[in-house]
Amino acid sequence: MTAAQAPNPDFAQLVPSVVLSMPAAAHLGFHFSRVEPGDVEIVQPHRRELTQHDGYFQGGVLGSLADFAAGSAAGTLLPVGWVNMTIDYTVKILAPAKGPNVVARGRVIKPGALLTIAAADVFSVEETGEILCATALVTMRNVRLAAA
Repeated sequence: MTAAQAPNPDFAQLVPSVVLSMPAAAHLGFHFSRVEPGDVEIVQPHRRELTQHDGYFQGGVLGSLADFAAGSAAGTLLPVGWVNMTIDYTVKILAPAKGPNVVARGRVIKPGALLTIAAADVFSVEETGEILCATALVTMRNVRLAAA
């Protein structure tokens, strides 16, 4: 049995709990609004301390959200006892984000027994609609944890 063949049936609870236990995720203060197999959505409410002086979200916040969203999507396809380790990623900041929320939508592009490739798009949610602010492509190695 390989990682790609046996998704964890409890992914909807486990992925958010694992991700939100990370210090960087706790600092960002986001929450998951959707967690489905190979597909997640993370919401970052506007917080003044995470923005630049003009009120726009910092590029580092957008990059982190994209990375977390892609990794979270990949994590939904792993069985118990497996984790993803990022081995390569590219985050492109396309536009500044300003608004009450920033939403990161992660999705698995190519699942596999050894590697998972995921992507994410980050949108600034504003009164006039959504603006694409960042994209990411993340390659992760599926790693089996040692038995306790």
